[in-house]
Amino acid sequence: MSKVVKAKYTAEAVPGFTHRTALEEAARCLLCHDAPCSKGCPAGTDPAKFIRSIRFRNVKGAAETIRENNVLGGSCARVCPYDNLCEEACSRCGIDRPIEIGKLQRYAIEQEKLFKMKTLKAPSKKQAEKVACVGAGPASLACAAELAKAGYKVTIFEREEKAGGMLTYGIVPSRLPQSVVDHDIAQVKGLGVKFVFNTEAKAEDLEAFDAVFVGTGLWDANLPKLKGAELKGVYSAVDYLKQARTKKKDFDPGKRVIVVGGGDVAIDCAVTAKLLGAEDVRILYRRTIEEAPANINEFHYALSLGIGITTGLYPVAAIGTKTKMNKVEAVGFYDKKAKAEFSCDALVFATGQKPEDQSAYGVDVNEKGFVKVKKGGKAGGKFFAAGDIVNGGKTVVEAVAEGKEAAASIIAYLEKKGVK
Repeated sequence: MSKVVKAKYTAEAVPGFTHRTALEEAARCLLCHDAPCSKGCPAGTDPAKFIRSIRFRNVKGAAETIRENNVLGGSCARVCPYDNLCEEACSRCGIDRPIEIGKLQRYAIEQEKLFKMKTLKAPSKKQAEKVACVGAGPASLACAAELAKAGYKVTIFEREEKAGGMLTYGIVPSRLPQSVVDHDIAQVKGLGVKFVFNTEAKAEDLEAFDAVFVGTGLWDANLPKLKGAELKGVYSAVDYLKQARTKKKDFDPGKRVIVVGGGDVAIDCAVTAKLLGAEDVRILYRRTIEEAPANINEFHYALSLGIGITTGLYPVAAIGTKTKMNKVEAVGFYDKKAKAEFSCDALVFATGQKPEDQSAYGVDVNEKGFVKVKKGGKAGGKFFAAGDIVNGGKTVVEAVAEGKEAAASIIAYLEKKGVK
């Protein structure tokens, strides 16, 4: 992989605000008394408050508001579907267009990093309890941060060599640079949270903890039945994105790539292939673009890179030699008689993930393998859970919200238990 290709892959696709444009955008805010934008944020990041701070040139105050409410504020500013949440609720929608809340949040966190602001601080008084978090994805990071702010001793067990979960291993860096994820994680570490990497927590590892949070995410591929699935060049989205992020120079994206799916993950896979040098990249989606769950702006970005999008078809067979595929057969989803063949040497399925075995963590699961919880993420006894392993795979900001809620439940559980 050449340095030029690598630069395209890692360079952020959408520029942020400058100081001047941020102030201009913040000045458009109507300073609503009821702040519908703040009500529209699942994690309670409170856009109304941080926009007001930016408007009056108190950038540190803005960053403090974001961090206090959402420790992953930098990452969420880039991957959160704010156009369907806080921005959709913005009162200016009835006048012209909503405030660009996501970009203002990004600006505040960029200023925090640029000027090395200290926006979070762990309390000097420490509690006696110890809490373990299994997995270092968004839900676990949010839960750990809330617990640490309340003075609890938290240890996060992560089987990979870096924290972040899907933020680190499952999103193309042109949409979410690793430096942004690392800066968010540094805020969690700064609260005194201990990280244990390259370790898959076992039941015996968790015995010494007073409470355990399970935020293991979804890492098992949910692949459809496909003739030729064993051929080299057939990937799950998780494996494809992870290999691209970790193998660096050794990863071959393929020359002709077909990505199956219509969500943001499918677009991330297609963009990854294109930015890493694939000559021809095509998204294959069985329904229409109007029905696709991906953000429409992400579709526009993919099209701007020359990525093709074919709808109404889905693959039924990968064809090739004994070890390597060279084409894929597809049939119509609406028109059952429709058939097509596409030349490709990489076929990536972005058709969802499913849970891995959770039996080591003392939790009950449903028939699909998701952890069963009660209100507040209670999974039974000293165990709690939240995030994708519970909700089936939603947004990062929803994982943050659930992680915070679980932290509150853990604190209530420990206080009631009388360990304090």
